[in-house]
Amino acid sequence: MFFQFLIFIHFCTMIKIGDTLISEDVLESYFVCDLEKCKGACCVEGDLGAPLDEEELDKLKENFEGIAPFLTERGRKEIERQGLYIFDLEGDYSTPTIDGRECAYAIYGEKGILKCGIELAYENGKSNFRKPISCHLYPVRISKNTTSIAINYDKWDICNPACVLGAQLNVPVYLFLREALVQKFGREWYNQLEKYAEEKNKPDG
Repeated sequence: MFFQFLIFIHFCTMIKIGDTLISEDVLESYFVCDLEKCKGACCVEGDLGAPLDEEELDKLKENFEGIAPFLTERGRKEIERQGLYIFDLEGDYSTPTIDGRECAYAIYGEKGILKCGIELAYENGKSNFRKPISCHLYPVRISKNTTSIAINYDKWDICNPACVLGAQLNVPVYLFLREALVQKFGREWYNQLEKYAEEKNKPDG
């Protein structure tokens, strides 16, 4: 069996797959984005823009010409001023924001719902960079140390409608994020996680 259990003193159970530690909240909590209600608030709330992996920096550079037409004028000006990305206060790379609020790559679409200009460029065949993996993985957040990668469910009150919809549809976080988790960690890794979840949820489990 590929997974192991680790019990920490704060009573959070983690599943170990390879060098990753996955919180059981990822398996037990329900989540499906409800954009009609939240309006894409995760693109505007918070202190920083979207976290970026270092390998995504070159993707932004290579694709920005195709992305730029899908951004707002304010977004483009802010990117011109700050750069395609910033080295933020937490010591990581992230997207720039407008007045410390919405991501400079975000745009307002129909019904006031925020959308990602990077993703719109991708959907229109103008870029091969879909969007930052941190956005694709939300509400999961990843943190690293020298020996392991921690995968946690980030509970945020702006996402309460997503929790309600996920519970109604019976979709746990790990299923909602199947595509993103496979992209980040690979199919074999995801299959192991799914196998654990299925065994855990058996009637006699």
